[in-house]
Amino acid sequence: MDDSEIQRRLELLRIEHRDLDAAIDALRLAGAPDQLQIARLKKRKLRLRDEIALLEDQLIPDIIA
Repeated sequence: MDDSEIQRRLELLRIEHRDLDAAIDALRLAGAPDQLQIARLKKRKLRLRDEIALLEDQLIPDIIA
């Protein structure tokens, strides 16, 4: 993957991450929140965060000090 592809993928992942935040908040505010669904969304959000971090690391060049 070149840098432009990584940037596009990062943007899509960040959008999905924000959408999951909104979905989790909406479920919490529901009359009877579904704890299992919230837990699944949180796990997905954590996986996205890990993938975002991995891609961001690919964009930063290794500098030998």
